[in-house]
Amino acid sequence: MNKLLDSKWFKFGLVGGLYLLWVIWLNNYWWLIGLMVIFDIYVSEKVHWSFWKKKNPPDGKQTKVIEWVDAIIFAVIAATFIRMFFIEAYTIPTSSMEKSMMVGDYLFVSKTAYGPKMPNTPISFPFVHHTMPLSTTMKSFSTIIQNPYRRIAGFGKVKNDDVVVFNFPEGDTVALNMQERSYYELVRSYGRDKVNSDKRAFGDIIYRPVDKRENYIKRCIAIAGDSLKIVKGQVYVNGKPQKEIPGIQYKYLVNINGTTINTTALDKLDITQDEIEGSDSRYILPLTAEQIKKMDALKFILSKERALYPTDYNDPAIFPSDPKFSWNLDNFGPIWIPKKGVTINLSLNNLPLYKRIIDVYEENDLQVKEGAIYINGAPASTYTFKMDYFWMMGDNRNNSADSRYWGFVPEDHVVGKASFVWLSLDKNKSFLSKIRWNRFFMSVK
Repeated sequence: MNKLLDSKWFKFGLVGGLYLLWVIWLNNYWWLIGLMVIFDIYVSEKVHWSFWKKKNPPDGKQTKVIEWVDAIIFAVIAATFIRMFFIEAYTIPTSSMEKSMMVGDYLFVSKTAYGPKMPNTPISFPFVHHTMPLSTTMKSFSTIIQNPYRRIAGFGKVKNDDVVVFNFPEGDTVALNMQERSYYELVRSYGRDKVNSDKRAFGDIIYRPVDKRENYIKRCIAIAGDSLKIVKGQVYVNGKPQKEIPGIQYKYLVNINGTTINTTALDKLDITQDEIEGSDSRYILPLTAEQIKKMDALKFILSKERALYPTDYNDPAIFPSDPKFSWNLDNFGPIWIPKKGVTINLSLNNLPLYKRIIDVYEENDLQVKEGAIYINGAPASTYTFKMDYFWMMGDNRNNSADSRYWGFVPEDHVVGKASFVWLSLDKNKSFLSKIRWNRFFMSVK
């Protein structure tokens, strides 16, 4: 048995077989040339593949430096391979998914759930996203090589109510001095000329390819082909109310008997001081259905009611930021989610909903001249979509920058499916009490 395991043909068969399976999965058979290298390493041995490892006479042992370099190179390659094709770590930075996902949750994102997306910019510094460590402006990637969108086979497709990690759709253009805000939001607030010219306030305006845009995590409320609307805060997909999700929270107007809510009550309700708005007996609190039930047992709570925007309120920040659509966070739609291969009738009335898809995501030349729509120079009254799109929303419904602000998420922006939490830390606590032990290895639902 030991002789078999030491056999060069056995080693070649094992490594070559695994490599062949990877090539089939990749569906790019140019990589088969790698079998020749594996064959020579284990069988023919015509090339000295370790030529860079110099020996120290007289005992022939490698130096410690070479050993460390060899180990580091292997570790970087292995970790990069795992992050690209299988699983990647991610941190929850904001409260947009509370209470389903908590600020300080460290989770793994499955790349195989929907199929790994091949990098658009393969030349980049390892283990960082778009900016070099210790810098806020120096990019960590090169655009010398830019690949088109391609995704290899996965175990499934994005489904309704999946928790998905994706590249921020409006992250293609970034003002370096205000990276926390969407460039397009800045343009709506200050005007394009000011944002582009005022370097002192906004910094340089840069472009980022799809795979180097900020990573967001939200719940997929609607998939390609669905119709969606929000009526008084209730989401309807294809005419049916969205199923109840335990972690979803909404803002409530709460009146109390007294002027302040004591910390003991806040701990019982699992509410932090950062989440409280208001004072002097009247507060706005984000609450889940479970927290509402707990409140019923608190005698100092006089009343509570859902905080909702009125149906006739038009929020200009809400997608598509056009006066034809008088929508807000709690009253939105109806809207149809584009599906690959489906053709729609195109008019000036519905163009605001789909113009970014046509012009930016699917890279057409879109123009409106004398009341007519032109796509790639030709008059257009219909359009056929080239990709599937998704509608993403945070579970913290009143405190989430999501598709209600920036619209559809293209399929080429989808990174993977949130899998499970492997560590969770509460920033408001200290030492060992920071650790949320009950969230260890909790699956994401």
